[in-house]
Amino acid sequence: MSSTTTPASSRRPLVLLCIMLSLFMSAIEVTIVATVLPQIVGKLGGFALYSWIAAGFLLTQTATTVIFGKLSDIYGRKPVIVGGTILFLIGSALCGFAWSMTSLIAFRLLQGVGAGSMQPVAVTIAGDIYTPRERLRVQAALSAVWAAAAIVGPFAGGLIVERLSWAWVFWVNIPVGIVTVIGFIFLMHEDIAHKKHAIDYLGASLFSITVGAFMIALTQSATLSTSEILAFVAISAAGAWLFIIVERQAKEPMIALDLWGDKLLASANGALLFGMMALAGITLYLPLYFQGVLGYSPLLAGFPLSVMLVSWPLASAVSGRILRHFSMRSTLRFGGLLIPVGAVFLLFLGPGTNLVLAGIGPALMGFGMGLLNIVSVIMVQGSVQWSKRGSDTAALLFSRTLGNTLGAAALGAILNFGVVLYAKAQGATEGATPEHVRALLTSIGDIAGGGADPALQAVLNEALHLAFWAMLVFSAFAAALSLFVPVRELESLSGGVQTEHV
Repeated sequence: MSSTTTPASSRRPLVLLCIMLSLFMSAIEVTIVATVLPQIVGKLGGFALYSWIAAGFLLTQTATTVIFGKLSDIYGRKPVIVGGTILFLIGSALCGFAWSMTSLIAFRLLQGVGAGSMQPVAVTIAGDIYTPRERLRVQAALSAVWAAAAIVGPFAGGLIVERLSWAWVFWVNIPVGIVTVIGFIFLMHEDIAHKKHAIDYLGASLFSITVGAFMIALTQSATLSTSEILAFVAISAAGAWLFIIVERQAKEPMIALDLWGDKLLASANGALLFGMMALAGITLYLPLYFQGVLGYSPLLAGFPLSVMLVSWPLASAVSGRILRHFSMRSTLRFGGLLIPVGAVFLLFLGPGTNLVLAGIGPALMGFGMGLLNIVSVIMVQGSVQWSKRGSDTAALLFSRTLGNTLGAAALGAILNFGVVLYAKAQGATEGATPEHVRALLTSIGDIAGGGADPALQAVLNEALHLAFWAMLVFSAFAAALSLFVPVRELESLSGGVQTEHV
C-alpha cells in the first residue's frame, strides 16, 4: 500500500495551523483542567477518585493511541484525526454536564478515546509534509503550542472557576475543535491505496481491562477490602497474560512486541514512560498542594504547572541550537538527568514557600523532559519509512501517555495511603475501616476545594510530600534509562548512512 500526504505549498502552513490547533486542544485540556481539579472535587465530592479525573482520560487515550496510529497508516491521516476530534468534542460537551464524580469520569473516558487520535496523528502529519531537516524547526513550533496552553490554561481556568462554572473548562475546546475539523476536511488531500487489514481491537480491550483493574487496585486501595484489592490485581494479571498472548498472535498488534526488542525504541520509550510518571505529579498534585495546603487561589496555584509546561517547549525551541554544539547523546542524557534534579526541589516545599522559588523544580523537570522527548521523536521519525512512521511515532506517544496514566494512578494511591497514615498519626481519624477512610477523604476533598482546617491541611501536606518522594524515584529511573539510549546523530536524518552511537 502506498500513501502520501502532500498538500500544496500554499496550503501547507494552513495544515500546520490545523495541526497546532489539534495539539492546542490536547495541551489546554491538561493545563486548564489540572488547575481547577481541586475545585471540581470540592463541588462533586469523591476525593478518593481525584486522580481518576486525569487517569481515566489518560487510560483510554493510551489504549487507543497506537490503534489510531496504525489506522492512520492504513486508511490515511485525515479520516482518523477528523473522526477522533469529533469524538473528543462530544466527550468535552458531556463532561460539562456531569452531575457526580462517577459521571465525570465516564465522560472523561469517552473524551480520552477521541484524544487518542489527535496527538499522535497530528504529529505524524507534520512528519509527512515536512522534510527531515525541516522537522526539527516544525517540532519546535509544535512544542510552542504547549507554551501557549501553559500560559492561557491556568489563567483561563482560574478565571472560569471564579467567574463562571467549572463546566466551562471543558466547553472552551468546542469552538476550537469545530474550526480544526473544518480545516482538515478542506485543506488535506491524501492519495491512499486501501486494502483490508486486521485491527487489534481485542488487544486494545485487554489493555484497557489490565491497566484499568490495576489502577482501581492502586487508587482505591484505601477504601477497598483486602479481598477486593486482590480480585482487581488478579484481573489485571490475567488481562496482562492474555494481552501478551494476543499481541504475539495478532497480524497487526496494538503493540508490536518486536519493536521493544530494538534498543533505540525500547530505551527511549522506557525513559519517556518514567519521566512522564514523575511529571504527572506536577500536573495533578502541585495545584492541589498550593490550593489545599498553602491556600492560594486557583489562578496562582497554576503557576508551578505553567512553569513546567513553558520550560518543556522552551527546551524544544532551543534544541536546534544545542544540537549544533553538542551531540544527541549528550543532549538526551542531559535532559534525562535534569528531571531528578528538579524533583529534589519539590521535597523542600512547605508553608510560606515563595511562588517563584516553587517554580524552580517544575522548570528543571519540564526542560529536561522537553529535551528527552524531542530528541527521541526526531531520531525515531528519521529512522523509519512512511508506512511505519505513524506506528513508531504513536509508540513514543503511547509510552508518554501510559507513563502519565500509571503516574497518576500510583501517585493517587500513595496520596490516599499518606492521608490515612498521617491522619492516624495525628489522631484526625477514628479508625482505618473503609467507612472512616471515606469520611476522612471527603473531608480532605473539602480542604482541596478551599476549606481551612489546619489539622487536615497538615495531613495533606505530609501526604503530598510522600508523593513528591515517589516522583523523585520515577525521575531517577528515567535518567538511568536515558543513559542507555543509542543515539543517531542529526546529520544521519537527511537520508544518508546512519551512525549509531552506543
